Amino acid sequence: MQNMSNGAVGTAVVRCCRLLLCAVVLLSGFGFDGAVGLDGMLFPRESESRQIQELDGFWHFRADDSTDRRAGLDQQWFLKRLAATGPVIPMPISSSFNDITTDRKLQNFVGWVWYDRGFFVSKDWSNRRVVLRVESAHYNAIVWVNGKEVMRHSGGHLPFEAQINNFIKFSDENFVTIAVNNTLTPHTLPPGTVTLHKNSSDYPPNFYIQNVQFDFFNYAGLHRKVRLYTTPIAYIDDITVVTQFHETTGTVNYVIKTKGQIGDSAKSDALHFHGRNDYNSDSSADVSVEILDRNGSSVAKGSGNMGQLMIKNVIPWWPYTMNRTHYGYQYTLKVKFGSDVYRQKFGVRTVSKTQTGLFINNKAFYCHGVAKHEDSDIRGKGLDFPLIARDFNMLKWLGANCFRTSHYPYAEEIMDEADQQGIVVIDECPGVGIDFDINFSNESLAHHLEVMREMVRRDKNRPAVIMWSIANEPRTQNPLSVPYFKAIIDLTRSLDPTRLVTYVIGTDQKGELVAQLTDILCINRYFAWYDDSGYLETIYYKMGNDLQSWYNEYKKPIIITEYGADTVAGLHTIPSSMFTEDYQADFLREYHHVFDIYRKKFLVGEMVWNYADFMTAPSVSRVVGNRKGVLTRQRQPKAAGHILRLRYWSIINETLPFSAMP
Repeated sequence: MQNMSNGAVGTAVVRCCRLLLCAVVLLSGFGFDGAVGLDGMLFPRESESRQIQELDGFWHFRADDSTDRRAGLDQQWFLKRLAATGPVIPMPISSSFNDITTDRKLQNFVGWVWYDRGFFVSKDWSNRRVVLRVESAHYNAIVWVNGKEVMRHSGGHLPFEAQINNFIKFSDENFVTIAVNNTLTPHTLPPGTVTLHKNSSDYPPNFYIQNVQFDFFNYAGLHRKVRLYTTPIAYIDDITVVTQFHETTGTVNYVIKTKGQIGDSAKSDALHFHGRNDYNSDSSADVSVEILDRNGSSVAKGSGNMGQLMIKNVIPWWPYTMNRTHYGYQYTLKVKFGSDVYRQKFGVRTVSKTQTGLFINNKAFYCHGVAKHEDSDIRGKGLDFPLIARDFNMLKWLGANCFRTSHYPYAEEIMDEADQQGIVVIDECPGVGIDFDINFSNESLAHHLEVMREMVRRDKNRPAVIMWSIANEPRTQNPLSVPYFKAIIDLTRSLDPTRLVTYVIGTDQKGELVAQLTDILCINRYFAWYDDSGYLETIYYKMGNDLQSWYNEYKKPIIITEYGADTVAGLHTIPSSMFTEDYQADFLREYHHVFDIYRKKFLVGEMVWNYADFMTAPSVSRVVGNRKGVLTRQRQPKAAGHILRLRYWSIINETLPFSAMP
């Protein structure tokens, strides 16, 4: 949550334009042209025909601290091993680089950083497609294999990959080099600007500062897995599954996209890099599909690259708070094309809404959940399986049945757990901090549209995802926001007409211009924190009036997607005062009193800000990060965590009596 006065906004617009040149300098040499391409992006999964080789562990690492951050590009560090270009340090993958060392300069570094490592490829792979995949590189990335560029990508939270058969050796060691630039510009998502103090006696020489337009730390690096995987020459490139059900029969509509021709020889041109969108149009006879239940038993079979299958006595996918027995139930679509086999999990479920309700499988769903961050000590935004396991245990402990991926797409391993454990997800893109006119430019829009295409492509088959969020707290009182967000909403609905589309509102209702375009109103509110600070008695009046006013204007269901108070764990006062655990607990109780009035009407969800404390940029208003978590950064509950747990489990017991709290 970030608050700015109108005067501050106007001043910042001018400043933003002046600082754009600094970001351009830092990103010079990148030459991004819009997208890697929109071929399929199936998550790498082993099968009878596919193998995976993880490239985890320690990589060599160095930051390019040259004045313009271009030394690595100009001197072509990618042509040889990184250690031959100068001093390197070990850097673990997956992690942010910022908090690994004791170097303050690296913690706040802006510009290009470089990674490399060696790897071998089995000769057994010589007659197969070999793909190099990077799950997340924040923000811009260029990838070389054995000194040759193989791909580049813009966007810090979504995967990208390339076939590398033409670049690797099967008889010797290979090396991969990845340059990552964390510079945020007015046209990135999220946007930002850079200040360069070049000739100032008040700063060190060539001192860069990344100015962010959001309230979380701009962690950077290779946050998730880097891996190799193989497929046959003729392979399954993309799978789309759309489900419905009527009474006890489930309907599964599927579309399979394939590439390559069955019978292609590894000695031919078949292993050369495929162009974009070179899908087979005549492969239908070579595709077979089978639906397996949770036990691996076949429940339906078919053939062709598109079609419809029926499941008798279907078991729908349910949130765990709506069905104690079959929550998170998933089927598997087993697809075969020639020798290639891929298994795509899916759930049979529907999502719908009325003027006052949100429904999963035609039953009312009330979202009692949290907003989160990918954030933890030392590793920053790095993928961490023990942390993921702890988080889902604590979500169940709280009784949370939903979360929002604030404010960017989360790792696919996190999304897998949501699917399996029956926790609903509002899937949010990195559109946070869209504050100024320049952020609504055509260049920004083109990138935002591309991010939405990539996000929907990645998460379109996930039963847990019921809603796409296209932005968090944008300045939708700006007339420029209307055509901008209409284009994004229209695209998102065209990509996936089966889910709801929203954005998260942080402004007042007066002058709001875009809410009319969404399916559900998601609203962030901080009465008695940012507004009327410390006056808890105002919450009942202001929150109630605000909810009723939004509904009267738009006649749409509402979710409160943020409300919260900063709290230093262990700090107590009586009467309660701001920043104490007592105040946070009283704060939540006041909001819950209002929510209980309106959840019987048109309020369909409440999501506390935040699940856990998280790191932010240094600020006089932040004491080692944002402390609004009901859990500490180490995932231990504050008093508010216990308040929330009792509330959420009491709501669960209204629909599923005698549910036992974990």
